[in-house]
Amino acid sequence: MDLHLPALAFIAFLLLQRGAELVIARRNTRRLLARGAVEHGAAHYPLIVAMHAAWLLAIAALGWPNPVHLGWLAAFAVLQVLRVWVLLSLGSRWTTRIIVLDEPLVARGPYRWVSHPNYLVVIAEIAVAPMVLGLWPVAAVFTILNALVLRVRIREEARALGLRP
Repeated sequence: MDLHLPALAFIAFLLLQRGAELVIARRNTRRLLARGAVEHGAAHYPLIVAMHAAWLLAIAALGWPNPVHLGWLAAFAVLQVLRVWVLLSLGSRWTTRIIVLDEPLVARGPYRWVSHPNYLVVIAEIAVAPMVLGLWPVAAVFTILNALVLRVRIREEARALGLRP
């Protein structure tokens, strides 16, 4: 068996997952906008995309020859369960952009207890996914970059939600 196969499978999973999520997010964004929703904070969106693309590229470029660390993989698997819970809770309102619809905020699933469960999952994934392949420098650098981006993002989202009647 190719010793790199587990790492390549993990990287492929990350790429396919993020690609599928972009398709879902784009579809949901179009539908929300067609229902009268309004996008806020679009100026910082390219920064988010660039940061996540660079994160994926760093994992793919540096991680493919590395062994998979099972403890970190188990932590990542738990995060995927939480990710699915968030996506199912938001349903058609889940998107990668800040889209405000003149309807009550979602208050089911993890949103009953936490304001930004999706951000919490992403924060953990940014750190944990590289660690699956032993890439602690990638985890450290992108955790810091993600914190900076999320600082802008959450401020924009709070401002947008404050605009609701």
